[in-house]
Amino acid sequence: MTIAADIKNVLLVDDDMNIRTLAQMGLEGLTDWKVELAASGAEAIAKATELKPDLIILDVMMPGMDGPTTLGELRKIETLQGIPVIFMTAKAQTHELELYQKMGAKGIITKPFDPMSLPDDIQGILSKG
Repeated sequence: MTIAADIKNVLLVDDDMNIRTLAQMGLEGLTDWKVELAASGAEAIAKATELKPDLIILDVMMPGMDGPTTLGELRKIETLQGIPVIFMTAKAQTHELELYQKMGAKGIITKPFDPMSLPDDIQGILSKG
């Protein structure tokens, strides 16, 4: 079980450059985490395979390969199966949250998010187990 205290490297995946920048500034500014960025599902899989991050934050809606599809592909790679994944989405409805958790996501962060509270939001999700 990974808790935020064990996190050193985070892979943040979002097709929106502004969201990637905001989240990275919040996370790196308020924690000692190193945040690696990816703009697509395919890039996320390549970087995750190489980096083996402690946490993946994954946008739900991306062109090409969306977040749920990306998560499915990540889970096929044995060395990445234990990495906690948190989805980020502007449209978090209860039935979707349940579906994402069944897929193996730890939780959801809704957009827009507050970069100043993002580390606490992540800690809260991961501490639920």
